[in-house]
Amino acid sequence: MRDVLIIGSGAGGGSLALQLARAGVDVLVLERGPRLNRSDYGRDEVAMTRRDFFKPSPYDEPHALLNHGEEHPIPSDLGWTATCVGGGTVIMASYLYRLHPDDFRMNELYGDFEGLADWTYSYSELEPFYCQAEWELGVSGVAGSNPFEGPRSRPYPMPPIRSNRLAQTFDEACSRLGLHAFPTPRGINSQTYDGRPACSYCESCAGFGCPTGAKASAQETLLAKAEATGNCEIRPESMVHRVTVGRDGRATGCVYSDAEGTEHQVRARVVCVCCSAIESARLLLLSTSPSFPDGLANGGGRVGKNLQFHSYSGGVGYFHYGSNGNEIFKDPAPFLNRSVMDHYFLPEGVADLPKGGVYRFGIHSDTPLANAQRIAEERPQRLWGRELKDRLRGYLRDQRILDFEVFGDFVANDRTFVELDSEHRDRWGEPIARIHLDNLSLHEVVGRWTADRCSEILREMGADEVAPISIGQPAGILSYGTCRAGRDPETSVLNSFCQTHEVPNLYVVDGSFMPTSGGVPPTLTIVANGFRTADSILRRTRAGELS
Repeated sequence: MRDVLIIGSGAGGGSLALQLARAGVDVLVLERGPRLNRSDYGRDEVAMTRRDFFKPSPYDEPHALLNHGEEHPIPSDLGWTATCVGGGTVIMASYLYRLHPDDFRMNELYGDFEGLADWTYSYSELEPFYCQAEWELGVSGVAGSNPFEGPRSRPYPMPPIRSNRLAQTFDEACSRLGLHAFPTPRGINSQTYDGRPACSYCESCAGFGCPTGAKASAQETLLAKAEATGNCEIRPESMVHRVTVGRDGRATGCVYSDAEGTEHQVRARVVCVCCSAIESARLLLLSTSPSFPDGLANGGGRVGKNLQFHSYSGGVGYFHYGSNGNEIFKDPAPFLNRSVMDHYFLPEGVADLPKGGVYRFGIHSDTPLANAQRIAEERPQRLWGRELKDRLRGYLRDQRILDFEVFGDFVANDRTFVELDSEHRDRWGEPIARIHLDNLSLHEVVGRWTADRCSEILREMGADEVAPISIGQPAGILSYGTCRAGRDPETSVLNSFCQTHEVPNLYVVDGSFMPTSGGVPPTLTIVANGFRTADSILRRTRAGELS
């Protein structure tokens, strides 16, 4: 009998494992993917990002996507991220922002707009855990440089990573436009930290594992420290099929298959599901029993509801060396590392819900296949032949490309949810997740307005051309909300500490708990919430409530 079973080893599972193991709790972490090492993380774009090195093959484990208004679902990798020890944190670009304090009270501010809901706790309650997350992971940044950030009680542990000289040009352009640029907080070591080396500035970051160990993945930080306590065991290549329950309706553990396909059963006093929003919902729905015929903790039919992504917009700006005539455009440093938060809340009249998001600016990564595909497809009429060759030649020799991303709120609605697919199964014979998606027109309105503001910044810098890539589309690797946390069991799956209302010793600790997506990537928030949840588990365990 284990004290705590954690299913999934990403941001949520990793933070739980560390906090509990440090307190002397016997922790077992099951991860469906392999354990990879620094030596496994190459810079081969084909191997790392164009094939199934990190994500499951869509032939073996697809998700089914059914867009609102359509009749037939299509195979999709929407919602999949890295499947390995450390989960999506292994391949993240490691933009580690905090949510804004008002993200925790969206319903209070804007009322019953679609599925808007308030969080069960405030920014101030999470703030100490934000600090813990920043110092455990190792975040580089400048405290106080973002004038729109909530109060903080501790600075970042490291100064920002080295920026390209174009960062000064960017800052000056923003200043002329009345905007406030600041260094993007990154989970990348700007100096040796916590026994891990500083960044080598190799240009292979987003979508790649870090061969130097400078990126703050859960594998390099949270899980490594948890294992070092001697109280945490990680079993990779362990596919969990269902969470088991006893006659009393309490979780008892799980059934899983190892790499050879042999089935095992684990018993535990506390079970924590941390598989990502879509896969956590799927696992609960698969875990039927006489006590829970419609899925574990799903007596009210709310598991899988309120699915959210991020409303993502992005584009690029081209700066030709000849027309700019400035040598700083040839600086080879790979990171611009700048963000803008002036339009996190929108001016009146822009949209029905006046919520924007953070703008993240960078130097376009040197991934030739992805860039060739983007260049071929970025205009209404696709490029081919000599015209495509000329554009590629210019990209490689004659210009610097800056990119931007807008992480806008994806508003929960009752047409966007997860259920089990009745027609298709994965390679273990289990029903796959079917994603119902209604991408609100609001997302496109907000996405176009914010993308236009980002384009203005690039033009102010001197861009010769600006091209949008995406406007208000779901960011497929960022998902939330399928086990919403709330005070009312009639409208939520989890309580304030990610404990399911219906099963007292079952927790869901990943993006599933989030009532709203916010306007920044969620990783730091998921880690901070994991620490907060672990503290609650420890308190309840010591009080004898979970034994």
